[in-house]
Amino acid sequence: MRRLLPLTLLAALAALSVTACSPGASDGPVVVVTTNILGDVVQNVVGDEADVMVLMPRGADPHSFEISASDAARVERADLLVSNGLGLEEGIGKTVDTAHSEGVPILQVGEAVRPIEYRSGKSTGTPDPHIWTDPDRVREAVALIRDAVIDHVPEIDAGAVRQNSDSYARQLEELTARMTDRFAAVPADRRKLVTNHHVFGYLAERFGFDTVGAVIPSGTTLASPSASDLSDLAATITASRVPAIFVDSSQPDRLAQVLASEAGVPVDVVSLFTESLGENGSGAGTYIEMLDSNSLAIAEGLK
Repeated sequence: MRRLLPLTLLAALAALSVTACSPGASDGPVVVVTTNILGDVVQNVVGDEADVMVLMPRGADPHSFEISASDAARVERADLLVSNGLGLEEGIGKTVDTAHSEGVPILQVGEAVRPIEYRSGKSTGTPDPHIWTDPDRVREAVALIRDAVIDHVPEIDAGAVRQNSDSYARQLEELTARMTDRFAAVPADRRKLVTNHHVFGYLAERFGFDTVGAVIPSGTTLASPSASDLSDLAATITASRVPAIFVDSSQPDRLAQVLASEAGVPVDVVSLFTESLGENGSGAGTYIEMLDSNSLAIAEGLK
């Protein structure tokens, strides 16, 4: 049975939305951001002090997204480029490298917030780029973004940027507290995560979950599972009595539905926003709203 838990409970809490613009469309300073999740974080730090150009639209898969030649040219004229790094933006890596060679200052956030490695699946031993599933690491990223903006964006109001970042950091602390309280209600024997691919390593580490497996046993959505991979995961789900499979709302859930139907225990398929923000009103219009909605759905799905 597929269950889509209500992800609009916290829509009223929506904060600033991601702003997208072109470096060539403004005479003022421009910060370019690769992903829309980081774009929302950067927007909260920058405020009205600079334009923010977000390369990936809402709903985009950061592993496969590619940009046009005209957008790539605009990136090279940015005052600062903020990327996730750690191999996440597989389709625009060359764009980032070219911007760097052209002298654009680049902040690769993932490398600076205590990255971990995948511990299972085909990506074992390689860096896990999904840092945003841990709000504490994102709070660390806020300070890095603040400093990079002050250092590299011309004529920026440093005082305003510091005030913005302090305010947003407090909101992230409150987010961590809410998530901790929600997850505390999940019994120890049900704190088991199965996802469509390995996306929750940081969340599992931060909040004490066990990552049991993934439909795609890899850190990227570009990989494919084999028949034996799926058979092994179905057996694991049955043996561990996993109550839910969490899938990304932007990815097909057919394989997850098949696994759930073949498991020897009742398993729900629960849709989350994991790789990208959703549209405003979706329950994931901002980063904080996305993690609030996801944590509510995870806690409910595992009870």
